[in-house]
Amino acid sequence: MGTATAAKPAIDKQALLAKYIAERDKRLRSDGNAQYIQIKDAFAHYLDDPYTPVTPREPKTDHVTFAFVGGGFAGLVTGARLVEAGVTDVRIVEKGGDFGGTWYWNRYPGAQCDTASMVYIPLLEETGHMPSEKYAHAPEILAQCQRIGTQYGLYENALFHTVVEDIRWDEAHKRWVISTDRGDRFTANFIGLGTGPLHVPKLPGLDGIERFKGHSFHTSRWDYAYTGGDPLGAPMEKLRDKRVAIIGTGATAVQAVPHLAKTCGKLYVVQRTPSSVDVRDNRPIDPVWFKDIATPGWQQRWLENFTANQAGGNASEDLVMDGWTDLSRRIRARIMALPRDQMTPKNMLAAYEDSDFEKMEEIRQRAATIVEDKETGEKLKAWYRQLCKRPCFHDQYLQAFNSPNTELIDTDGKGVARITEKGFVVGGTEYEVDCIIYASGFEVGTEYKRRAGFEVTGRDGLTLSEAWGEGMRSKHGIHVHRFPNAFFVQPTQGANLISNIPHNLTESRRTIAAVVKHAREAGAAEVEVTQEAQDSWVAHLLTGFGRMIGAPDCTPGYYNNEGQDPGPGAKYAVGYPEGATAYFKYLDGWRNAGTFEGLAFR
Repeated sequence: MGTATAAKPAIDKQALLAKYIAERDKRLRSDGNAQYIQIKDAFAHYLDDPYTPVTPREPKTDHVTFAFVGGGFAGLVTGARLVEAGVTDVRIVEKGGDFGGTWYWNRYPGAQCDTASMVYIPLLEETGHMPSEKYAHAPEILAQCQRIGTQYGLYENALFHTVVEDIRWDEAHKRWVISTDRGDRFTANFIGLGTGPLHVPKLPGLDGIERFKGHSFHTSRWDYAYTGGDPLGAPMEKLRDKRVAIIGTGATAVQAVPHLAKTCGKLYVVQRTPSSVDVRDNRPIDPVWFKDIATPGWQQRWLENFTANQAGGNASEDLVMDGWTDLSRRIRARIMALPRDQMTPKNMLAAYEDSDFEKMEEIRQRAATIVEDKETGEKLKAWYRQLCKRPCFHDQYLQAFNSPNTELIDTDGKGVARITEKGFVVGGTEYEVDCIIYASGFEVGTEYKRRAGFEVTGRDGLTLSEAWGEGMRSKHGIHVHRFPNAFFVQPTQGANLISNIPHNLTESRRTIAAVVKHAREAGAAEVEVTQEAQDSWVAHLLTGFGRMIGAPDCTPGYYNNEGQDPGPGAKYAVGYPEGATAYFKYLDGWRNAGTFEGLAFR
């Protein structure tokens, strides 16, 4: 006889939804994004580069064919494809001391990608690099960025530790003028903007934050001189006799906490909202297996397969097999189990919701099972839908709370009351600490100019802030009317594939290189999307379901503008209505047609 499988307990959907709303309401704040401090003035030292000294240089006043703002994945993959297309004078301007973007700054202990290396790390096939793990750690990802820069000669023209202050279209000479904080004023035929959605760190606006007399830093500027250790994982021995608080329990803290728990004399993990922490199941990549699968075109196949599995592509197999694709497999199985005459939008939406309820209940039970202290395990349960906040995956985070030196300080959604000279206060209790680490994330939802740090001025003095004052307008999320020879490298109004941003960038780079090559071969000084083509694209985007993450009933976070009404412009922060897989297929056809429909070459 076979062994009977225990039936899963039925989920009381109404009670669960009520719990979700109750937990959300605890965390709602009227100040929204204003609850965070812009890092400047008295807090400017939080932005210092602890990794690379600034090298003096003379200002640049020359001309390049293509200038790109941002030395992360967007700039690197675009620069590489442009070099392949014959554009060798590409200049990348980067505020950090080297290439890497997020992976230059994020060197906190345990930092690693939370999407599988095979689909996350760009240009693996082109550089011949095999990831060491299913989820590579930060030093390996940074090394890949440096490898790309070296292989494609992008270091030669790059400007590091340089902040763009202004970009302005010169109508008379059909070129862009770029000014920086290092006194540069150079020109370029084309520009690319890839400043990324998560690159400006923020601090919580806590009363007394400036009065703390101990040591403090933001996770994106990890102070190894204070903690000891290094990004490669050496123990932070200098914390052995220290009382440390980490404020924030999002994706960064989930990765850093296990390492702090191993070394701190006392660690307080200060939580306002728990993250959902599912199994990561990280493991080394087998070189023999990799050699077998790494045939020509392998990474593109993996990219397309990952996207198809969790973004509406109906894949017949799942190459990645991770937490991102798991929910999609469940949803697809439920929908396919419906009788054909019951496959209605209402029933398919119900299948989605049932799968989400089931998945989140498993994640909550994981917290209850792993954490030995039952009260702590309960407080680590995430009461919201999986895509209300960035899903997390880790195999040591929950286990860290079983360490006797590690204590969860749950604020029941209220956050820290205030910072004192000696520590922090929660629920009327002061906790004295030697060091406060702010794992408070990055600015999202603030105005474009504030996040970018500069304004882009196109034709007739029109600024990008003005052009997008009532919401983003573009074609493909790449081309913007009245901003000729400018390309935006980001996911919105394209595939809008949030689970794996690099796939968006990979397709954008192909598009930009193809357009630039065509313009040069045609002898065109300008390329610009027409007003009609832009309007048509935006109109098509608005025929879709709208924003698929960060619903109003979600717990507050950057996915839903901290629970506040994002305004009418938010309806434009969407992707291709037919889904990411369909978008990438469409864009490939649009490029290969060679006519670049909707663009005017002059």
